[in-house]
Amino acid sequence: MTIHPSAVVEDGAKIGTGVSIGPFCHVGANVVLDDQVELKSHIVISGNTHVGARTRIFPFAAIGHEPQDLKYKGEANSLTIGTDCVIREGVTMNPGTAGDRSETIVGNHCVFLANSHVAHDCIVGNHVIFSNSVLLAGHVTVGDYVIIGGGAAVIQFARIGPHAFVGGLSGLENDLIPFGMALGNRAHLSGLNIVGLQRRGFSREDIHTMRRAYRALFADEGSLRERVEDVAAEFEEHQAVHEILDFIREGGKRSICTPKRSEAEA
Repeated sequence: MTIHPSAVVEDGAKIGTGVSIGPFCHVGANVVLDDQVELKSHIVISGNTHVGARTRIFPFAAIGHEPQDLKYKGEANSLTIGTDCVIREGVTMNPGTAGDRSETIVGNHCVFLANSHVAHDCIVGNHVIFSNSVLLAGHVTVGDYVIIGGGAAVIQFARIGPHAFVGGLSGLENDLIPFGMALGNRAHLSGLNIVGLQRRGFSREDIHTMRRAYRALFADEGSLRERVEDVAAEFEEHQAVHEILDFIREGGKRSICTPKRSEAEA
């Protein structure tokens, strides 16, 4: 363990082996830093915050302070950050509220670039990448392997399915299907995240099948509910297609992000 003389570590904080705490950091009494966590400098970690092993946090990040919710009255809450994350300069992450699950959860192997924000009661999956200045409002759920481009903002209670991509400067106000790509302000569904699928090792045949299912799912005929059941029957044995269908069936507080009609064939 290495703690710079100018750092403040309050009594009660739990510090693992191999942790490095740099100059002018402040670690609160209820914070847990697992093994080999690295705090570069000028970082403040507060509240009931648990930082997973080997996560690195860069200067001026503010982690675990009370949520930015006017209804918050000091009730117990928490923030959990997974292992092997990179949290760059100026990132802010808030714990949960009693109005939801009272906790915010960030998965493993995530990267949060400068000045991005994770609000109260969010759940962020594994291997997620936020570019600079990405903003999550409260109660957002983000699936595994999602990438969100710089300056994008996501409305409260939205869901983003696994392997999805949100383009830079987009304003996402609806749920984004797994493997989908959303662009624009306000964002629309702009096809499948083909590059992401290729990077994740999906075969050409799988991608071709998913594109056929996508076209059928967002065709003009019938209601979305009817098309979901038609696609389910036609692609009965394709797991990735059913992941999209299950996401739509599950529903949430937001509508599904859909294509502009000219892009339904993407």
